Amino acid sequence: MSKSVSLLIALAISVSGCAFSSCTKVYVPSAPSNTDNQNQGTTKILHDTIEFRVIGNATGAKVRYSNTLDGLLQINTTLPFQIAIDSIKDSIFLSLEATPTGFSGATFSPFMTVQIFVNGNLFREASSSSIFLDTISVSGTYRR
Repeated sequence: MSKSVSLLIALAISVSGCAFSSCTKVYVPSAPSNTDNQNQGTTKILHDTIEFRVIGNATGAKVRYSNTLDGLLQINTTLPFQIAIDSIKDSIFLSLEATPTGFSGATFSPFMTVQIFVNGNLFREASSSSIFLDTISVSGTYRR
């Protein structure tokens, strides 16, 4: 009986030792699990580069451009004029207009062009060859 009692005591100590101490196994996989792979790629952040350009042979221009990030901005500048912004929005309203401030006396064929490019591709364009300092404008909503 002493052998069976000592066996029971040894068994009870081993079971209680595991219950009172940490018996947790930690598995470190060498490759990501399927649940890790399902979450990858679902949070892609797409990025668009938007360029506003004004070119022509005017001595200068009053340029106004707007977008939903900055609102309406106006600048008096010489030509060519170019500015770029970055956007992560899926839909964005864009507008660009320019008024020439004058042409030199030696200009026989005045011209001015306004352009909006998105990711290097022409989105909107307008041109004028008037000597009367007409405002030209383009606008539109870019959607991915």
